[in-house]
Amino acid sequence: MSAHAFRRSCLSLVLAVLLVGSAIVAHRPAWAEGSTSTLPYKVESFMLTNGMRVVVLPNHRSPIVVHMVWYRVGAADDPVGKSGIAHFLEHLMFKGTNTLKPGEFSRIVADNGGVENAFTAADYTAYFQVVARDRLEIVMGIEADRMVNLKLTDDIVLPERAVILEERSSRIDNDPAALLNEQLEAVQYARHPYGTPNIGWRHEMEGLTREDALAAYTRFYAPNNATLVVAGDITASELKPLAEKYYGTIAAKNLGERTRTTEPPPLAERRIVLRDARVSQPSLIRTYLAPAAASADRDTSTALAVLSDILGSNTTSRLYRSLTVENKTATYAGSAFHSLSIDWASFLLYAAPLPGVGMADLEAALDAAIANLLKDGVTEAELKESVERMKARARYALDDPQ
Repeated sequence: MSAHAFRRSCLSLVLAVLLVGSAIVAHRPAWAEGSTSTLPYKVESFMLTNGMRVVVLPNHRSPIVVHMVWYRVGAADDPVGKSGIAHFLEHLMFKGTNTLKPGEFSRIVADNGGVENAFTAADYTAYFQVVARDRLEIVMGIEADRMVNLKLTDDIVLPERAVILEERSSRIDNDPAALLNEQLEAVQYARHPYGTPNIGWRHEMEGLTREDALAAYTRFYAPNNATLVVAGDITASELKPLAEKYYGTIAAKNLGERTRTTEPPPLAERRIVLRDARVSQPSLIRTYLAPAAASADRDTSTALAVLSDILGSNTTSRLYRSLTVENKTATYAGSAFHSLSIDWASFLLYAAPLPGVGMADLEAALDAAIANLLKDGVTEAELKESVERMKARARYALDDPQ
């Protein structure tokens, strides 16, 4: 499995716990009562004396564990004018410590049969390793080491800055779809830092320095700003002494308050058109600001997730049937609810026109489908089928420790 696939499955595992644990409460069937009663594994958590939270997701089907450290800092915490520093620091965390040479962290993981990677989102940065159960202590030791002993010099930082600039070129600048998504987010958020791309704006990335990286590391990388998640062939009673041994001795920090610019209420429609000679198939994306899972009441967030599933999760969904099968205006149509954030979420509708269909006609068909939904609502059958699909996806994700 590729590193990207490992990353995606690890995220699925952790987020599936949140999904099933909170239950799909929009309809509150009998299985929804109780915080984690439907989980196939008992999820436990505890706190170390230095403030580090530890979450354990036991799964004894294979002798494998996923070891993750999540820091409560992401791209939305980047200082103004220093966009991309959280992601840049993620790269630099693999470049050596006072005890490990550059590249030695990854070599140790590979030598022990493991796979590792990291990722940066708007609200968090996470590092993970997938290893055999009997190698867990090894990765805990080196992960704890780089929480406090990162060593950065200009001869390390400057070449890595070139790497992230090249990453931006390949992932964003050379991909019209990525450019469109980037511009959509920039327009959607007038003030909130969610409008800044996680990787950063190129002109600001070019000026990132060793001092910028060390400032972010010193402020945010601390046990009381992190959550340790271990999933797989282990129990809480087995993990607790290891967590205390490797992470419990690290001193907590005075983190200060996590503050962000607030987003004013949107009063007008914002519309952008991106034209690119590389695009042969036009597409339409409409986004709405919505309550995030972390800031909204549970019923609202879950109802939006269910609505997105009903509207556009597959080829039997409302939008696909309406725009593709019945009206024959689109080659595809769907929806998505990106809710796993602290402050705001995005509810997306998207479609691409059939040849000969204009964008205005496509948008009119989309509006008509939404109008029908608002007028008629969803059926009990649609609701039941959606809940069952979401439960199945969550349980499938939990079935594999990776």
